Amino acid sequence: MSPTSDDSTLLDLDHLSRQTAGDRALEGELLALFEAQCARLRPLLAAGRSPGERADAAHTLKGSARGIGAWRLAAAADRLEAALRAGGPEPAALMAAFDAVVDTTRRAAAEQGRAAAAA
Repeated sequence: MSPTSDDSTLLDLDHLSRQTAGDRALEGELLALFEAQCARLRPLLAAGRSPGERADAAHTLKGSARGIGAWRLAAAADRLEAALRAGGPEPAALMAAFDAVVDTTRRAAAEQGRAAAAA
């Protein structure tokens, strides 16, 4: 699966397994790193920062999301990045939707990470 084939998938565990060659411990580590990166990047997306800084943070998060198969978040980050780079007014509805996807994906990644670590 790729981000263009189905961007509604919250967390593609088959993709993650392929990325880690089926190593469940590595899956857990990657998901923990992803969750930490979400926490680190989210403040960089806050209003008040330059649109370029915010677009760069969205771009970084998009790549991380694609790496673990978080297609829905990757698509939301892609839309946010494009809007920020276009230089238009603050896309408040887009940012709210992005925040909701980040929160949902972080929870799913943390839960799956704990399951992978316990396996």
